[in-house]
Amino acid sequence: MKNKICNMALAAFCALAMPAAFSAQVPAELKAEAQESLANFLKADSSLQAFLDQSAGYAIFPTVAKGGLVVGAAHGKGLVYEKGRLIGLASMTQASIGAQAGGTTFSELIVFETPAALNDFKGGTFEMSAEASAVAAAEGASKAARFRQGVAVFTLPKKGLMVQATVGGQKFKFEPLQ
Repeated sequence: MKNKICNMALAAFCALAMPAAFSAQVPAELKAEAQESLANFLKADSSLQAFLDQSAGYAIFPTVAKGGLVVGAAHGKGLVYEKGRLIGLASMTQASIGAQAGGTTFSELIVFETPAALNDFKGGTFEMSAEASAVAAAEGASKAARFRQGVAVFTLPKKGLMVQATVGGQKFKFEPLQ
């Protein structure tokens, strides 16, 4: 009897713990938004596909909301791909202080040049430094883009107006799919 109770308790624990251990599920709405956002990036710059094909992977954030008045913040959720295969979810947060006013939403595409850069992102050690800058997606932008520390960043405005548009100081959280 005691063994039966222990086995039932262990089974109940495993049933509760396993879904958490096997991580995230992709919300259908986020996946659709990410696909639409990537299509918009490719429409803005037809040479971007070759840039992506040569990379180790990328993270796409379909909607990043950013606002501030002296003190600002930004947040977005996205998907991470390795060699074209969806491997996880990501979230981005940013806090800033300084000359800024307004609010905006934009899409952000972070391209990883090497497996090491992608592994830094997946390992939770990746963070955009203060000197990081983004390239506005436009025809030919990816041809002129340069990787900095293994990363290139593209943005595509959605709506709003903000007098400050940097990507420095962004922090990311990666959640693998299983």
